[in-house]
Amino acid sequence: MKKRILDYRKRIDALLAQGADRDWNRVLEEHLTQIAFFQHERLIHLIVTVTFAVLTMLSACFLLLTQEIALCLLTLLLLVLLIPYIAHYYTLENEVQRMYAQYDEILKRISAAQTPANSSAQS
Repeated sequence: MKKRILDYRKRIDALLAQGADRDWNRVLEEHLTQIAFFQHERLIHLIVTVTFAVLTMLSACFLLLTQEIALCLLTLLLLVLLIPYIAHYYTLENEVQRMYAQYDEILKRISAAQTPANSSAQS
């Protein structure tokens, strides 16, 4: 998923950098669909990350209360799993935020293409 979101964002960045005449409405429609997919992925990973964080904290609290070696292993295992989940969620969150900025830029392109000055210049 990380590679997919990074590749997609870079592809849209390249389209915006080219600034060529495009069907920006079509680009916007696709972009909104992709944002929705990545928002869903972000929500799922948020739920999983928070669940692992809560389980890690509960395990650590029980470890402090009981000092059982098995709980030490469980806490360590949960912590080892929690760190990659946080890193992945961080990537999803930041990339979706960047996609919002791209969305705003695409809207500017559509608005610029629909101004009366551009319409008369194209006629």
